[in-house]
Amino acid sequence: MAEPRYTNRLLEETSPYLRQHAHNPVAWQPWGLEALAQARREEKPILLSIGYSACHWCHVMAHESFEDEATAQVMNDLFINIKVDREERPDLDKIYQTAFQLMNRRAGGWPLTMFLMHDDQMPFVGGTYFPKEPRYGMPAFTHVLQRVSEYYQQHREALRDQNHALLAALNFEATVSADSQAVLHDAPLKMARDQLLRSFDAVNGGFGGAPKFPHPTHLERLLRHWAAGIECGAVGRQCEVAAVTTLRKMAYGGVYDQLGGGFYRYSVDAQWQIPHFEKMLYDNGPLLALYAQAWRASGDPLFRVVAEATGEWVMRDMQAPEGGYYATLDADSEGEEGKFYLWTPPQLQALLAEEEYAVAAHYYGLDQPANFEQHAWHLRVPAESLEPSFPADTPAVLRMERLAGARQKMLAARSQRICPGRDEKILTAWNGLMIQGMAIASRHLGRADFAASAERALDFIHAHLWRDGRLLAVHKDQQSRLSAYLDDYAFLIAGILDLLQCRWRQGDLDFALALADVLLEQFEDQVAGGFYFTADDHERLIQRPKAAHDDALPASNGIAVQSLLKLGHLTGRTAYLDAAERALRWAWPTLGQMPAACNALLTGLEDYLTPVQIIVLRGRGPALAEWRARCIRPYAPRRLTLAIPSDATLPPGLLAERRAGDAPVTAYLCGKMECLPPITAFDELVEHLVPLEMGDLD
Repeated sequence: MAEPRYTNRLLEETSPYLRQHAHNPVAWQPWGLEALAQARREEKPILLSIGYSACHWCHVMAHESFEDEATAQVMNDLFINIKVDREERPDLDKIYQTAFQLMNRRAGGWPLTMFLMHDDQMPFVGGTYFPKEPRYGMPAFTHVLQRVSEYYQQHREALRDQNHALLAALNFEATVSADSQAVLHDAPLKMARDQLLRSFDAVNGGFGGAPKFPHPTHLERLLRHWAAGIECGAVGRQCEVAAVTTLRKMAYGGVYDQLGGGFYRYSVDAQWQIPHFEKMLYDNGPLLALYAQAWRASGDPLFRVVAEATGEWVMRDMQAPEGGYYATLDADSEGEEGKFYLWTPPQLQALLAEEEYAVAAHYYGLDQPANFEQHAWHLRVPAESLEPSFPADTPAVLRMERLAGARQKMLAARSQRICPGRDEKILTAWNGLMIQGMAIASRHLGRADFAASAERALDFIHAHLWRDGRLLAVHKDQQSRLSAYLDDYAFLIAGILDLLQCRWRQGDLDFALALADVLLEQFEDQVAGGFYFTADDHERLIQRPKAAHDDALPASNGIAVQSLLKLGHLTGRTAYLDAAERALRWAWPTLGQMPAACNALLTGLEDYLTPVQIIVLRGRGPALAEWRARCIRPYAPRRLTLAIPSDATLPPGLLAERRAGDAPVTAYLCGKMECLPPITAFDELVEHLVPLEMGDLD
């Protein structure tokens, strides 16, 4: 293989996304002291490009512009060029995405292209994808580069004045003070419900129009309103219709991988037909949990099929031999978006028996016009495919057998194709989301292998990403690096708490408590309440984010509140409960203004207003396992059930007082601000479960 003509500093990085640009003619540098010092020394503005390895448009811009020598020459002459993997540096991504939104009054995206002052890294111009040549109503990238450079040289001091206002806006949310006198109540829950129902697409499912994202936090909120007993009657029915309709439309649509399981990032159309084909771990963890919960709540067998197929895909394609979960699968293979997943009728006819083809082509829509760029078919299940009348002369059981056989052949044939690139970074935060998803699915589906998979991932993180009492954010190529963020701590604690409900390991509870202590010591805003995204000793940037709203991931402030409330009620440690309340008080103005954007915090508010039900079972043998199984069987998202063997040694405090008795099992049940006497008969326990799992928010 010939030596590459160009090599830049990204070759020294472990991020697959950064290394993809290591041989660009652009003199890329990673974000760090060296690049920032060079910008100050040469008084050149910074071109900051943020993306990720599975992003289709990131690849397009790289191929068009960053691999082009003429474009690279302009970039190198006029700017200090810094490339950032947003999955490794979500702090930088959050800051500059927020800045883009404030500057342009619209949401950003990836690739994010920001131009920064040479000395203080304040942005003064921003965009996303720029084409090499003028098209899509946008100027050529080189034209943008030249105009930005000229403007910077001519208006540098005026830009500093402009940036004072931008900096104040960036820091506004973080500096809002908590209202210690406010009475926290359930009005934001009802407001969010109403907002979600108004934006629900009753025809296609989902919320709003194209592009359409799954929004698992939206769906979880509606599912809880309906199925967890918060609401009955007509409004509860509306929540049921919105949640169940959306889950079914997604499951039958092209946003779900009909052969291999798992969900793509989003649909480009309102009907869920054609996705952008990247698969993200952080989407699939919450969606796995959601489909398992929806199956338990509704009994719809489709939801169980989707949950099991998604969990199996994760174990098959996304789990490292060492235990951690990989980050993403690329949208592209062989340089074309979606090529790995697409079919044509001749391909299927050559692969399947005639009777299999008749069923599969109808079921997956290959008997309709091509739905991908007018030349290929992306698999989905059209509504007419669900009619039981095709083929009319074939019994339903035989149709399903033929479809199952066709699916197996198609999946096997697809596996022989050139696969999309896989980003094999192991990200602590995203692993926390998948550990939680696997644990919840294991409980509801009875899949012990899902819990075992989650346990392996947790053990990997504990062994490789927990160092000297602090978490690290990313592991790749035998290296663990980068100080962890709020996402890492909050999501991992939540995952551990759900995994503890699958099986008891004292070391896991100890780990969760240690993580919670760091959360309070390093991330909490001791003045205003809430949690910063970065630790106290993190690199100083132009902003220290502290967000209340969900974005592609649930808001880590909300997940932190939920987890601290559970840990506080479980252990009796009031510091956790107090920190959770302070965070809710800090977020209270935001919850009143745009509650539907803050679903993770709303769940924390719900758990604060009516504390979660804690069931601690102490016992031994099959009896303990049976009691546990019966307690976790219903959909009760505000219940925490721990089955702890009689001989387990527990940390001092409230949990240690839950002692095993002489009976095979002794149950300790707390909820609604009261604890019941020890219970040794399961029928007596059942009498208390139903009223305590219902909410008080009618």
